[in-house]
Amino acid sequence: MSNVLLVGKDLPDSLDFAETLANTGRKVFTTEKLNAETSNFDSANIFKCTWNRNSAISSRALIINAEAKIPPVDEFVIYFDSVYYNSKFSLDRTEDLSPAIDCAISSYQFFVNELLFRLEQKKDPATIVFLVKTAPSKAELIKNPNKTPNIHGSTNIVSAAQSAFISFAENIATLVSDKNYLSVLLGQCTIQNELYNNEKGIAQWVCQSIDTIKSQKKHQNVKQALTWVKAGGKVPTGFLLFK
Repeated sequence: MSNVLLVGKDLPDSLDFAETLANTGRKVFTTEKLNAETSNFDSANIFKCTWNRNSAISSRALIINAEAKIPPVDEFVIYFDSVYYNSKFSLDRTEDLSPAIDCAISSYQFFVNELLFRLEQKKDPATIVFLVKTAPSKAELIKNPNKTPNIHGSTNIVSAAQSAFISFAENIATLVSDKNYLSVLLGQCTIQNELYNNEKGIAQWVCQSIDTIKSQKKHQNVKQALTWVKAGGKVPTGFLLFK
């Protein structure tokens, strides 16, 4: 059975997600909040450490620690939860800009760059999942008021970070064309999705989708990798054409 490194959402906030991954037989390595009250948390298949998000060295150490604790690690779930970030950065304040950029933009770039370097060294088969739970911006709420009633729009920095994550994920997905060991899943859960408030359901879908990708006889092509799949939907496995 495969083992997975989950980043982007820390324990204890990611507990439902991590437990669901572990319930599929996977061992899970993930991050915890600094000074978090998780010392009493105990699971035979979930392991954790802290992560300094604005440090490349810390990102590298996170990967090495995961490899040492639950070898081999061949699945990587990189989660951007806009609801989670809106709770952390709920106001458009100047003093929040630098912390938000470090937490919700730079951290992903540091981690993925270190991950790609490590995967290139090993060249073992690996699957990276970029999972984004989106939240509508203020502009989207005005443009489409009937689709998302009674909802507050994302703060400016969270909207910007969400767009940055989506663009970054798509660019990384193009790498499958020249890296035969790499597969990528782009997963998206919008506010209209029935799984939006169901972390366990989203995690279960992620596991099923990874299994589908890994079961394919032919290596994933770039068009398949670049397709955003809605949470609960089927992963593209046949020949796709852009519309």
